[in-house]
Amino acid sequence: MSVKETVVVICPGRGTYNAAELGYLHTHHAAKVEFLNLVDTIRMTRGQVKVTELDAADKFRMGTHTTGENASLLIFACAVADYLDVQERYDVVAITGNSMGWYLALACAGALSMKDAAFLVNEMGTLMHEEGAGGQIVYPVVDDNWQPDEDRTELVRTVLAEAEAAQGLTVAVSIRLGGMVVFAADEAGLKFLKSRLPETDRYPMQLKNHAAFHSSLLDYIVPQAQSRLPQEMFHKPAVPLVDGCGNIWSPYATDTEKLYDYTLGTQINTTYDFSKAVEVAVKEFAPDRLVLTGPGTTMGAPVAQEMIRHRWRGIDSKVSFKALQEKSPYIISMGMPTQREIALRTPHT
Repeated sequence: MSVKETVVVICPGRGTYNAAELGYLHTHHAAKVEFLNLVDTIRMTRGQVKVTELDAADKFRMGTHTTGENASLLIFACAVADYLDVQERYDVVAITGNSMGWYLALACAGALSMKDAAFLVNEMGTLMHEEGAGGQIVYPVVDDNWQPDEDRTELVRTVLAEAEAAQGLTVAVSIRLGGMVVFAADEAGLKFLKSRLPETDRYPMQLKNHAAFHSSLLDYIVPQAQSRLPQEMFHKPAVPLVDGCGNIWSPYATDTEKLYDYTLGTQINTTYDFSKAVEVAVKEFAPDRLVLTGPGTTMGAPVAQEMIRHRWRGIDSKVSFKALQEKSPYIISMGMPTQREIALRTPHT
């Protein structure tokens, strides 16, 4: 009798659908007509461009494809469609995600119906597009070999302390993202960060069309989100979830009221610790592999950097990670054609 490999599935956040991903749905999921109709109906009800039309555009347009109201449900459709393929081939033992990826994880785990999840993602994306304030800046705290860089880590601590002591600006940690820190800041804070963080490669990098997610700057979004999205939408998950605090929400012990409060409360205005989520998912569930749903390939590096930090499976550098991946991939990114082929092979025994 064949036994399926166990996997933890990791869903992506915003910023993962770019020019290289244009046509992702049509290339990989055109046959999922019922699912695509569901997400398109959500858009049409609101008078918005259908997700399938965005995906089928003749050209990727930054001002169209990366805004919250468009990018959110587009990424949702790609990631959840990937998950529908993954769940048929593997024993999914847990699901997590980065930032907006938490909403996607809720859908994959059955804590929200597909219709309700699509509605939630579209409402939150539209709300952030209409009401979002501030922005995000990314900065690395690892070296070129993806090993922790103490000098950069200390610099981040110093900059945060300086910002806290300064008048007229707000800076906070938005996301702990493997070997990178994502800052949330108001306009004055963004200028401060750019002046204090030394340039290295393409960093500090401000994310396009992103508000100050996961910080107190978005406290005012919480009541707006809760007024649009009822608690009754939430159910106990069918698969364990790991959230952005590293907490596990199990199928048997989840309090749906608390899950609602976290999702449309803490998750909005508190640091999202994706690094901790990955650590907990790997250590608590010990999967055979990690599967990263598409779109995009940007999640691979942060997940690998977290593996390096914990010396998981003997991985202690970018070099050793690549050697493991070439031998027998532990992290499978469905946004990469060669690894997608691995993910979709059957059976997995």
